[in-house]
Amino acid sequence: MNTDATNTGPHPVLERKAVAAVVLGNALEFYDFTIYAFFAKSIGETFFPSQNATDSLLASLALFGIGYVMRPIGGILIGAFADRAGRKPAMLITIALMAIGMVMLAAAPGYATLGGWSQVIVIVGRLIQGLALGGEVGPSTAYLLEAAPPKHRGFVASWQIASQGCAALIAGLCASALTFAVGDAAMGDWGWRVMFALGIGVVPVGLIIRSHLPETAGERADPAAAASTFGVVRRLVREHGRLLALTFLIIAASTVSNAIGTNMPVYAQATLGLTETISTAVPIALGLASIVFPLIGGWLADRIGRRAVLIWPRVLIVVLTLPAFVWLVRDPTGPSVYAVTFLLSALSSINAAAIIVAIPESLPRAVRSAGLSIVYAFSVSIFGGSTNYLVNKLIALSGDKLAPAYYLVAFSIIGTLAALWMPETRGKDMESDAAA
Repeated sequence: MNTDATNTGPHPVLERKAVAAVVLGNALEFYDFTIYAFFAKSIGETFFPSQNATDSLLASLALFGIGYVMRPIGGILIGAFADRAGRKPAMLITIALMAIGMVMLAAAPGYATLGGWSQVIVIVGRLIQGLALGGEVGPSTAYLLEAAPPKHRGFVASWQIASQGCAALIAGLCASALTFAVGDAAMGDWGWRVMFALGIGVVPVGLIIRSHLPETAGERADPAAAASTFGVVRRLVREHGRLLALTFLIIAASTVSNAIGTNMPVYAQATLGLTETISTAVPIALGLASIVFPLIGGWLADRIGRRAVLIWPRVLIVVLTLPAFVWLVRDPTGPSVYAVTFLLSALSSINAAAIIVAIPESLPRAVRSAGLSIVYAFSVSIFGGSTNYLVNKLIALSGDKLAPAYYLVAFSIIGTLAALWMPETRGKDMESDAAA
């Protein structure tokens, strides 16, 4: 990735280490997501002990879901702050808040030591983390787009998506290695805390590098619109309401695709009756696809345009999902579940690379960060927190093993129709609209 020699004019130099520091927030989100999913049972037993193991697990999953509540608030507050004060201070705030949340979870004494106060600590920690994650994607993506060479904005921004797959894969490999080294009992007792500590350990590096980044927000934002958080949100709704509605639907389709993918281990074991050994290997296929194919999507977006990459991978998902699930239900084996997971994840990842660049490119600089932050946070909060529950509930109520396919196809049709109305932004001058 050549990002350090082609920037000229008003663009600051975007070095590889700067890209790594900017996408670190997204990577930490998915590292945390993966680790929490791996050790939800242990976390539940630590902070929500119960004679019924299922009750502890459900309490732990509810704790994880609490973070989604704060994402829209973080999107509004931190996204608007980034448009007023700059991308860099907003990115420093989000990564610092993420670290605080992770520390509170990793270091909190268990229920046996502190009683109900331990639950208060971890709940507050998850709320802080949700606030940070809601405000992370807008400022960091806006920074990448504003600092990247114009002809390579799609590829540079696609690292936001690829970093998620890298983090999830690294988390899985580290968790497996540590479990092998210390054993299941130790991992359930204290090993899961070590996994969170490993994530916290990279935060100082991110903070140091982010603090030395040049600012990209410029000084020509509209003072009236940027005077307050309310001013930024009001301008977004008044001037860009149609665009926000379209992008909400596009991100909803992408979020449902991701959720169907992360649900595949549960689907493989609970619905298809495959072994735990097979189902626990499914995230490998998911991770590999979500590392490589976002970069392909970003490369394509730079060469054939954003709209084509927004539309055609989603069309392929509409066409291929039902046949793929029919094959999977008729031939439930390890290779078939890995192949279907990889295929859908690959198409969704290509599509997501175009989403992450097309939406902020469509907005003027004065509301760019807030626009992406808000619509992303609301869409992910609603559909990221509900899809897995709903598809499993549909399977239980209908007895139809194809329910996830129907759900994904329905949302993909909606996302495709919304993408048809999106403007083409490849080659757009992001400087000329700074005061628009």
